[in-house]
Amino acid sequence: MIFKGLEIATAGMSVQRVRMDIVASNLANVNSTDRGDGTPYRRKIPVFESLFEKELKSYGEIPLSSVKVKEVMEDPAPFKLKYDPDNPLADDKGYVRLPNIDPMREMVDMISAMRSYEANLTAFNTHKDMLLKSLEIIRV
Repeated sequence: MIFKGLEIATAGMSVQRVRMDIVASNLANVNSTDRGDGTPYRRKIPVFESLFEKELKSYGEIPLSSVKVKEVMEDPAPFKLKYDPDNPLADDKGYVRLPNIDPMREMVDMISAMRSYEANLTAFNTHKDMLLKSLEIIRV
């Protein structure tokens, strides 16, 4: 129980790192019009799952929660269409399908993931400092 706060903060940092990796992949593929099978890259989205655990204490139950990445799914939003009849990937109407990625949205997601990572890091360091101070008090 004493290290549970460290475990929870570490889990939070881990899922935010995965989220940043997925956003980076989305941004890297913003112009990928063909994956080899004729379809453009489809935006990826991480799906998180909350894990609850109940620890019994003398003064009652304390619900603790952690998080993990349940899956990485593809965004079902439609592809963007660009009129370019000279492109070899254009359909019979002259439209090329582009990935369903909005760079501005991805940048907002990246900033949000970075801030969440930093918050979890701060919680981790604060918990670690409290444990160290507790050890110093006990030692005296």
